[in-house]
Amino acid sequence: MSTLARIDLPPLLKGCAVGRGDPFAAAVAAARAETEPGLIHYSEAEDALRAAITLAPEEPLGRAVGAILAVELGLADALGALAPPEVAVQFDWPDRLRVNGALCGRVRAAASTRDPETEPDWLVVGVEVAIAAEGDGGADPDRTALHAEGCGEIAAPALLEAWARHTLSWIHHYLSDGLAPLHAAWHGKCDGIGRDVTYPETGHFTGLDERGGMLLRTGGTVRLIPLTQMLEEA
Repeated sequence: MSTLARIDLPPLLKGCAVGRGDPFAAAVAAARAETEPGLIHYSEAEDALRAAITLAPEEPLGRAVGAILAVELGLADALGALAPPEVAVQFDWPDRLRVNGALCGRVRAAASTRDPETEPDWLVVGVEVAIAAEGDGGADPDRTALHAEGCGEIAAPALLEAWARHTLSWIHHYLSDGLAPLHAAWHGKCDGIGRDVTYPETGHFTGLDERGGMLLRTGGTVRLIPLTQMLEEA
């Protein structure tokens, strides 16, 4: 039996293994069927962390997507706790994870509504992190895996458990203190702010708005790309 079938999650969270299936798709399907919030679906494959948490926001979607930052910060803190101190963990807005400058994972999200003024019935946020590289691991210099970056001791069960603990802590911060502390912490994890970027669009990334959206300057105009743009069809 996979060790991922015996994970230890903090109180308020429950786990549901999906074998080698897609936990994000499973979580969205379960959310549509009115599953309880705090349920984490996860893959039992050990070459990567693939998991998704179901949340039940009590505010309009435009603000509720701030929980995505909590999930990302939980992932960054989990890697910070398990990886050697010299390993750098950063994000490309809004959903890409970089380790030592190379792409190592992504974050996904879906909600019961796409209307930023409507309170969603559910919000699912998924994470994917490459732990062991496929093949020789060197075909694409902009992609990496944890084991290729000096994190050979990190295994999927420990990373899943750490991510769950740190994410719950950031969600508590969010619920008690609002988005401001998450905004500040995530800002410090984003290497692209103040630079020209090509993802998700080309322009100069001037900063984040109060809801975590991208402020992008193109030509002489600064426009907002809201965090809700990363939501997948559900």
